[in-house]
Amino acid sequence: MTPPRRQRRYPAPEPPPPKPVEQGEQKNPERLYVVAGGGEDGARAALDLVTLVVARADPPPSANPEQAAVLRLCTAPLSVAELSAYLDLPFSATTVLITELLTAELVQARAPIVRQALPDRSLLEAVMHGLQRL
Repeated sequence: MTPPRRQRRYPAPEPPPPKPVEQGEQKNPERLYVVAGGGEDGARAALDLVTLVVARADPPPSANPEQAAVLRLCTAPLSVAELSAYLDLPFSATTVLITELLTAELVQARAPIVRQALPDRSLLEAVMHGLQRL
């Protein structure tokens, strides 16, 4: 015997029709190739999503718009993931762009400061004994 099928009290609304893609919103692979510079030698810097990037100079007149945008955004340290989101570029294209800026010595990249995973045991014991005396 099969259980009776439940029926919804209120029918689910129909999803809206898909929005047509406008000229500026489409992802164009040729644009990514141009932004990435074609990858002449294919070498990339070892960048992670949390690698911090800081500009060392103002954008030169010869910089393309994406490079100039990176240099303007990186007056304060930003992670590669944040840059990728702000520029609306994939992570791979962003790493190629930052690698070019690193070789031109226009930006500086460093790993984020990692705190110790575990606090010192003697410090925890001292705090515990101090709280017990109260």
